[in-house]
Amino acid sequence: MTDVVVTNNTSQSRYEAHLDGELAGFAEYRLKTDVIMFIHTEVDSTFEGKGVGGAIARSALDDVRADGSRKVVPLCPFIRSWIDRHPDYQDLVAPARGSW
Repeated sequence: MTDVVVTNNTSQSRYEAHLDGELAGFAEYRLKTDVIMFIHTEVDSTFEGKGVGGAIARSALDDVRADGSRKVVPLCPFIRSWIDRHPDYQDLVAPARGSW
């Protein structure tokens, strides 16, 4: 099996995962001045159980950390639960404030 390749498709505001050359899943986001809001993550049923969702979450959050200019608002339940299971990413989560 080929490794999952994750890229940031800025024109569609989503991180995309490819496996064996096929689009396997994506995480949609919205950018604000100081936060990135992850709103939806989807993995094609053909690729479920192959680490695609985790690869998307890790790559996207590593990008946020490397950039350093935004915090994460994990509106997407998958991204939120992934961060909960990986406490070393908790520092990226934006403090709660009113309505985003």
